[in-house]
Amino acid sequence: MGLLDPTPPPYDPLEWVEQPFEPRAKQVCQAWALQGYGAPLAVYVAYALKIAAYVGAWVFFCGFTPGLGGLSSIGEWWLHPIAFQKAIVFNLLFEVVGLGCGSGPLTGRYFPPVGGALHFLRPGTTKLPFFPGVPLVGGDRRTVMDALLYAGLLASLVRALVAPTPGFEHFLPIALLVPVLGVLDKTVFLAARAEHFWVTVVCFTFAAEWLAGAKAVQLALWFFAGVSKLNHHFPTVVAVMTSNGPLTRAPFLRKLMYRSYPDDLRPSRLATAMGHGGTVLELAVPIAFLLTPLGVPPVVGIALMLLLHVYITSNVPMGVPLEWNVVVVYGGFALFWAHPEVSLLSLGPAWVTAFVVTFTLVLPILGNLRPDLVSFLLSMRYYAGNWANSVWLIRKDAVAKLERLTKSSAWIYDQLGHFYDRRTAVGMVGKVMAFRLMHLHGRCLPRLVPKLVTRLQDYEWLDGELVAGLALGWNFGEGHLHQEQLLASLQRQCGFEEGEVRCVFLESQPLHVQAIAWRLADARTGVLERGSTRIAELRAQAVWSAGSQ
Repeated sequence: MGLLDPTPPPYDPLEWVEQPFEPRAKQVCQAWALQGYGAPLAVYVAYALKIAAYVGAWVFFCGFTPGLGGLSSIGEWWLHPIAFQKAIVFNLLFEVVGLGCGSGPLTGRYFPPVGGALHFLRPGTTKLPFFPGVPLVGGDRRTVMDALLYAGLLASLVRALVAPTPGFEHFLPIALLVPVLGVLDKTVFLAARAEHFWVTVVCFTFAAEWLAGAKAVQLALWFFAGVSKLNHHFPTVVAVMTSNGPLTRAPFLRKLMYRSYPDDLRPSRLATAMGHGGTVLELAVPIAFLLTPLGVPPVVGIALMLLLHVYITSNVPMGVPLEWNVVVVYGGFALFWAHPEVSLLSLGPAWVTAFVVTFTLVLPILGNLRPDLVSFLLSMRYYAGNWANSVWLIRKDAVAKLERLTKSSAWIYDQLGHFYDRRTAVGMVGKVMAFRLMHLHGRCLPRLVPKLVTRLQDYEWLDGELVAGLALGWNFGEGHLHQEQLLASLQRQCGFEEGEVRCVFLESQPLHVQAIAWRLADARTGVLERGSTRIAELRAQAVWSAGSQ
């Protein structure tokens, strides 16, 4: 195998794709358990080089401030408050352009490897307005005004980055444009990682002590990420992620993640213990930093933080939030190590405090109790496995209708056709089916897919993430982006007949409810059926069939 060659699955993909659901699901899940996605080694090298370029770009922008910039003296200036401000602004730019989370082949984006600006700067592309149907702001196709406002955000971000001392006049346009763009297209707001970077920029702009606001945001990121894992989903994440990690390739180690490979691919006791340990660690980091003023040395929080994020980053999780993990670690040093004396109570004024409390406490709590109302990003429920998601079944003779869309990337197999033959491409895309099935919510699919289609062989199985990447220019695990609103928009643009596009929409599990809600829909006729499945039933169920294990 060469550096560009993916790991071939232990079956012929062209024969596999013509099989019914259960044998297809069984084979691909067993393959994932030992191979993961099977990405070429060159992919991991490319992501590592991207991180290096990302750090280099931050150093470059810091160089516009006298006394900052330059790798040879980085130890003298890297924790300076202006360096932190530029890190936040740069990360907002990096993400909203499409270079960060949701970029590259580990997110189903092959050619081009990024979306973001390629889609958001192009009039006519599909968008998801916050107020659909409302004049001027509620259209589902991007206008020249949308593209110009997005370009204005990019220009404002660069202006702040090249300023010697960025201040109110530099931060204000960013603080205003991000929510305006979010009203026009929810995708842009989420792609900017607004729950982190935009909220922090608002603190830069208006807070009496912006360090206090930045600390509150960072503590909330860790705390609610830990809270989100207080369920039965996270052990499946650990197992699936370990099976895909570049440093955990040994077959015996991957087999240890499952109860009884190859027959029972539910998470083992070891994977469950690792999940619980990760949850405790994620909750311990913010608690340790909160206790610093009471005498707990900052080095305790720093050590726990490094242990947490090194583990996450070394596994290169699907969705690849690698640079985001880097900036969170940097924030731990720049905020809590360099400024342990700054109290959260010094934020001020009152309305800024209320704003920060809303985004760091109210929305995350609401998102855990009513995940159908709040994005998992705004809820800070990061990589917990408890995601809203969808599977789209598109009849093979109807795929060509997607060409009626104005989009920044081609049909998934056409993207892969630049690099691989049909057999290899089908094998790669097919692995995404396993990724979904092997998480706890995926066990709903053996029950629901047969309700939608009688012959799966006549349909392309496409995870909603790939649909969002194609139609919206960005995808990062936010299932609400590829549910009813997007389906209705694509129907208006493509004109599917009844039965040509069928979808399973799964909701996240609320923190206090032991069930997952679901909906079945047809592009032309709308929602066909609603229901819910209890978590206890899913835990007892086999990964690839509706029967008990």
